[in-house]
Amino acid sequence: MNFTTLSEAQIINIATPIMDNLMLASTQRNFDSHVVDFTARMRGIVTPEYFEKVVEQYQKEKGLFAQRNLVAVFKRPDSAVLIWRQNFTQQDGDFVAEMVLVKQNGRYLCDHVMVF
Repeated sequence: MNFTTLSEAQIINIATPIMDNLMLASTQRNFDSHVVDFTARMRGIVTPEYFEKVVEQYQKEKGLFAQRNLVAVFKRPDSAVLIWRQNFTQQDGDFVAEMVLVKQNGRYLCDHVMVF
């Protein structure tokens, strides 16, 4: 899969439902749903215990995920990176949400995701 051949709109249409699900599942503290679109590499990092620790921390400090606006799409041959401006319900200011999108075994998957 060469992501440089896809339009930004195609990448956004693929990535947005994946990111929406990640954030909703995190808000709902639903581990199985949160990792459904993760690569095996990501599943090895995000264990149920790690997930619960991270969710507990960000929800206590910042609240829940709120508005998210796309800032940029970066295309590489083997992946695409999407960057969003992310807001929270209990913390003022703008944060960064990012995701690395890959295609493995015919499925688009998340190989990295972070909010900072």
